[in-house]
Amino acid sequence: MEQQNILLKIQSMGNQFTKKERQLADYCLSHQDEIIYMSITDLALACGVGEASVTRFCRKLGAQGYQDFKVQVSISQARVGAILEAHADDRTGVEHRPEPEAAAGQTDWAQKVFLAHQKALHETMLLVDEKTLLSIVQMFEQADRIHFFGVSDSLLMAREAHSRFARVMPKVVCVEDPHLQAIAATMMTERDVMFIFSYSGASKDAVQVARLAHEAGAKVAAVTHYTKSPLTAYADAILLTGMREAPLERGSMAAKTAQLYLIDLLYQRFYERNREECQKNSERAIETVVRETY
Repeated sequence: MEQQNILLKIQSMGNQFTKKERQLADYCLSHQDEIIYMSITDLALACGVGEASVTRFCRKLGAQGYQDFKVQVSISQARVGAILEAHADDRTGVEHRPEPEAAAGQTDWAQKVFLAHQKALHETMLLVDEKTLLSIVQMFEQADRIHFFGVSDSLLMAREAHSRFARVMPKVVCVEDPHLQAIAATMMTERDVMFIFSYSGASKDAVQVARLAHEAGAKVAAVTHYTKSPLTAYADAILLTGMREAPLERGSMAAKTAQLYLIDLLYQRFYERNREECQKNSERAIETVVRETY
């Protein structure tokens, strides 16, 4: 059975909502194009309610949580858009076909993909704060151990960051299993740094390990899209990525490009400040790799 349109469900359940839920319902219906890009913290602040109220509201609508709610809103919008487009074709009597140029070759698509990556990089560059970048570099310099964490798609970025920095300093680790991440976080001290990736800042596993590390006294640095989210509440430093993603676009390559840019930026800044040590370690790493190459 087809899933009910959640926007229509909000309208039909109007008399079942509490005062706080009514505030959320009204805001969601009047800002449905915006909420899919908002963190749970942003929505709670916009409606003057707590994050727990947002979660209860989403579950009352049958969603598993806020992220699932945003996915359902996106699906509902996509269905409405498809219906409107079909009706427009019916009224004009014109059958909808792809543009000849797009069907004939890849030029248009290649340009669209390129522009998406370019936009992500440009937006991220504008969001870079030099003081924040320097503070993270200093965290790395002073730490006994640096832990790169991420969950799901964000784990790919954690692996990449670990691979990059492992070539120039020996004190970096990347724990991949979420349960082992939680254990590692509880074992951290004030001499540890957690560097964590989470685009939404709302992944339960990511928020949990950040909280555990924070409570253990470790420094927490996060790469995320939102300045206010459950994750950033535990972060000592935040690097922001551009490229807004709707829930149905989650894990886009353009967003990953923006995160890779930040990894490289941080790496270059660290290398610049610690050139002698980094160069020596890099040469040792290269010699090891060369010996293992036929």
